Amino acid sequence: MSAALIIDIILWGSVVALGLIARQRGKLVLVSSLREGSLEFINIVPRIALGVIGSGYIAAVIPQEIITGWLGPNSGWLGVLTAVIAGGATPGGPVVGFSIGAVALKSGGGTPQVIAYVVAWALFAFQRLILWEIPFMPARFVWFRAAVSVPFPFLAAAIAMAIGKP
Repeated sequence: MSAALIIDIILWGSVVALGLIARQRGKLVLVSSLREGSLEFINIVPRIALGVIGSGYIAAVIPQEIITGWLGPNSGWLGVLTAVIAGGATPGGPVVGFSIGAVALKSGGGTPQVIAYVVAWALFAFQRLILWEIPFMPARFVWFRAAVSVPFPFLAAAIAMAIGKP
């Protein structure tokens, strides 16, 4: 059995279990949660589709030599640094960040470099700091959090380099 099938079974099992729990709490809770989940599904599917299709366009537009030169397995720590900067500068949510990471992998990007990109994007995407974190938390705290997060993409890349290719 493939890992993707196992993950699908676990996810669908979780949905069924949560539906049963909602039903136990009452029909109103079940109907309300089903409605909210359905609306969220309808809203997110087009975004995911656009991200996946857009990542295909990105893969077709960016020459493979650029990806392998800047983020390839032979780019070393300079490639990791480039990936960290690109990850911090990438706007958008998971559909954008993960799609770009997938494109980089498909186009010949090195595993440590792409891991550094994704970790940097997740920890300190600049627009997220400005648009989401600072409005909700003190700016001094946000910048401190971002500063102490800087080593983690490099650490993740180093671990990936030590383990080897997955």
